[in-house]
Amino acid sequence: MPAESDKVEVENIMSPGRVHRVDRAKYDAMRVALLSVLPMSPRGLTVAQAKAALLPLLPDALFPGGDKAGWWLKAVQLDLEAKGIIARENTKPLRLHIT
Repeated sequence: MPAESDKVEVENIMSPGRVHRVDRAKYDAMRVALLSVLPMSPRGLTVAQAKAALLPLLPDALFPGGDKAGWWLKAVQLDLEAKGIIARENTKPLRLHIT
């Protein structure tokens, strides 16, 4: 069983006030990868573009072959949006950028 410090609390912009605890190593790896690929310009990247760009940056030990990367990308995206670190543009498809 993972130790308490192996978990991190994440928020969800779609469910304000609710917090979930997730694996810290995977969260941190995805957070670093996502923030390294997103631009600061409001034009941003689509989620698909961001995923394609960050997959090579993920450690294979945590995401073998990109396994579960989509779920973790969404979890980190919603958490960073809730914290105001990234923002979405009102476009279809959705575009993300660093605030």
